[in-house]
Order: sequence, then C-alpha cells, then structure tokens
Amino acid sequence: MRYFTIAALSTFLVVGIALYVLERGEMVFFDKVQQGQAVFFKQSQAELSGKTEQAAKKSLVTAQEAANVNMTDLLSNVLWESDFGPLIARIQSLSVDRCRTIEEHRKIPATMAPEARKACFAELGQQIRAMPGFAELDRRTFAAMQGSTVFKVKAYDLRGLTVYSSEHRQIGEDKAANAGWRSAAAGNTASELTHRDQFSAFEGVVENRDLLSSYIPVRRKGSDKVLGVFEIYADVTPFLEQVKGSSAELSALVAANQEKIERAAKQDAEIVAENSSTLLRVVGALLIGLFMALLLIVKRGQTLIDAQALAEEKNAARERLWHREKMSAMAAMAANVSHETGNALTIISGLARELSDPQPGGIDPQEATRLIGEQTSRVVKMSRQISTFATAGGEKPELTDINRLIEAVCYFFNFDRRFRSKPIEFKPGEAVPTCNLVPDHLKEVLMNLLPNRRGRITVETTTCAQGVAIRIAAESGPETRVTENAVVLSETQFELARRRIADMGGSLSLSGTSDQRIEIILPTGLQRDSAQ
Repeated sequence: MRYFTIAALSTFLVVGIALYVLERGEMVFFDKVQQGQAVFFKQSQAELSGKTEQAAKKSLVTAQEAANVNMTDLLSNVLWESDFGPLIARIQSLSVDRCRTIEEHRKIPATMAPEARKACFAELGQQIRAMPGFAELDRRTFAAMQGSTVFKVKAYDLRGLTVYSSEHRQIGEDKAANAGWRSAAAGNTASELTHRDQFSAFEGVVENRDLLSSYIPVRRKGSDKVLGVFEIYADVTPFLEQVKGSSAELSALVAANQEKIERAAKQDAEIVAENSSTLLRVVGALLIGLFMALLLIVKRGQTLIDAQALAEEKNAARERLWHREKMSAMAAMAANVSHETGNALTIISGLARELSDPQPGGIDPQEATRLIGEQTSRVVKMSRQISTFATAGGEKPELTDINRLIEAVCYFFNFDRRFRSKPIEFKPGEAVPTCNLVPDHLKEVLMNLLPNRRGRITVETTTCAQGVAIRIAAESGPETRVTENAVVLSETQFELARRRIADMGGSLSLSGTSDQRIEIILPTGLQRDSAQ
C-alpha cells in the first residue's frame, strides 16, 4: 500500500501536470491564432477601405477628366478658330528662345538666370495681353465658364508658352519642361488631383478646394494633328467630399465589424477557456477516481495478503502445535512400548527360569508355553503396528493393505493426549482388497483429518462398487466442546486432502450438518491397473 500510494500518486501528479501544461499551451496557441486572425482581418479591412477610396478617387478623376475633355472640345469648337487660333498665330512672332537662353545672350551669372528668365517671360506675357483680340478672348472665355465648376482655363502653344490664362499673371510662363504639357503635346491627356488652400478662380479667390487639372490636346477637326494644349482646372471638392464621406462610412463600418469580431473572439476565448477548465476538471476527477479505484483494489489485495499471512501464521502455529502433539504422542508411544515390551520380556524370562528349573508345585509347562506365546504375539503385534506407521515409503504407488495402514494410524493417535479419554475406534471391514497407492499420502490425509473431528471418532472400512470406502464419523454429545486442540476442518485442509485423494484416483466428500462425516473412496489395485 505504501509503495503503491507513493508511486501511483507521483505518476498521476506528473500526468496531471503534463495535461495541465498541454491544455494551457493549447489555450495560448488558440489565443495567438485569434489575435493573428483579428490583426489579419483588420489589415484586410483597412486595405479594402484604402483601395476602395483609391478606386473611388480614380473613378472621380476618370469621370472629371472626361468632363474636362468635353469642356475642351466645347471651348475649341466655340473659341479656337475665332479667338485662340489667331492669337496663337500672332504670338508665334514672339521669340521664346531668347528668354530660355538669357544667360547666354546677356552674359549674366548662372545664379541670376532663373530670375532673369522669369522676368523675360513676364515681359512676353505683357506683350501677349496687349495684342489685339486678347481682351475679347478673355471676355468670351469668362462668359463661357461663368457658373461652371471650371475654375481656371489655360492655353499653350506647341512651344510650351502660356498664351492664355484666366489668371492673367500666369500668361507668358514657360511650360515646356512640364510633364503634363509634354504628354498633351504628344496627343495624350494627363490629369492630376491637387488640394489648394487658396486658388484664383473665375469668380475670385477660393479656399480649401480640391481641383483636377487636365492637360488636353487640341486637334484639327478631322485630323490627329495637335494644334495646341488646354489646361482645365475643375472643382471636384463636393465629389471628393462625397468620396471621403463614403470612405469614412466604410471605415466606420470596418471599425464596427472589427469591434464585433474582437468581441466575438473574446467570447470564443472565454468559452474555450471554460471548456478547457471543464475538461481539466473532468480529467482531474477521472484521474482521482482511477487512483481511488486502484487504491481500493490494492487495499483489497493488501487485505487478502494480510489475511493469507495471518492464515499462514495460524497454520504454522497449528503445525507447531500438531508437531508438539505428535512428538508427545510418539514419546508416550515409546514409553508404552518400553513398558509393555519390558513386562512381556520379564514374564517370558520368569517362565523360562521356571521351565529350566522346575519346582514341586510350580507352573505347568503347557501353561508356561501358552503364556510365552501370548506375550511374544503381543510384542510382535506392537512391533508390526509401529513398523507399519513409522516406515517411510517412496513416492511410487504400491499395493497397500488399507486395514493395516489405518490400524497403525489409529494405534498412533491412541497415544495422543487428545484421544486418551476417547480413543479412536477402528472397525476394519472383511475381505477389503488392497489398493494401489502411495502409503505415505494416505497416512498424511488421515493424520490431517482425524485430529480435526469433534467427539468420539469411529473409522470403518468396507468394500463398495468403486473400490474401498473409508468412513470417518464423529459422534458429539452435549459435553463436547471445541478447544484449540480440537478444531473444525478448514476449507484449505479439506481442499489439500481432496487433491491428495484425487491424485490416488479416488474421491473425498463431506456429509452431515456439521461436517462430522467424511467418506473416502479409493479404487482397488485391479481397477487402477485396468484404468491405466
């Protein structure tokens, strides 16, 4: 019990700790997976929201660019041939190269060149505004754009010179290096979405506006030849605010979904944690139950071992008591043999002296001879019984006189103090055949059975259909009581005796209400030989 308790408790404790660590590890892993999924979903939603806003802006740019192209077509249809075309033709007489290479013509330092070029182009702008037809072109352009979302219109010739701008101070600027103008001059429209804190429009200066500027080529009717470039600034602030509003709504929806996901993930984590705790409690209860069941089994085994040890101790005590009783009986038998033999020899010696020296009136010789024969037979009978009981046989079966062997055992027990007041009565049957068995085994069985009978014991033999029957009966009266020297036959003793008789080919059975009658059936030598 002690070793099992220590070993099993240690083992179950290790298993319990291992299960707890594994379950906690699963919880940590599940939590990390949930966090990773939440982060991935958040990033995906943010990316989706950003791409949606970009797509909306791109769509807005595309739509407004198409509107700007339509506006350019309208301007070119209405004003190009009548106003813009003739103005550009007259401007071609103005040289822009002298402004672009001003540091070479005027021999000024490179650090002063940008300001000098700027002043030169500003001078060209003044010349353009002073040309005939400019004022009418400007008036008509303002009139055409009045009330529209177009905040500014600029026109360029194929040299990149700004020939017109609704913001007059920009007229004369050089845009030859501008990528938008270069793209439009090559026949491709180029647009850019910008935010301006302040912007000069047809209706005055506006603030905080989002504008789409488009460089659009002007082509000859029915031809792909580019005649010039328009730059249209259209106000897209309301549309962009609508896009931003939609994006904000989408972001709010994404945030709400993210919050729902995090809340659901938290609830799932709580459910998983509760299930994990429940699982640990169930497994712990099962381990405790299993430990207690094993402990009960081992405790039951310990009880059986203790009971067996106690029974073995009692059997050993009984064996020691039986050994003392046997030695006492043997001592009593030896004393009796010595006494009886001494008496017989004394009588024989006296009679021999009488016969060798007869006296007048002495014993009759015939009577003396009878007495000598009687005493001699007495000594011979006693010697034969002792020899039959004490002779140690082998382990091989042999033909045995059952009556003679039982008589020798009963004769031995008559010297036991337990049977002196009520000696064992032996009733030998007539014409009992010999049996083929190991004599010592039968003696062992009888010496185990007889001392455990109560009251006066009778042993009788007789023939039966199966062979030879040995019946042991114990007649107990009111004065009979159980003492430590007269105990009831135990189940173990009966089982040992039954097996020993079964080895001889016979059977042993109990009868009577108090196990006071025993019957042993032994096959005869002829029956065993034929069976074998």
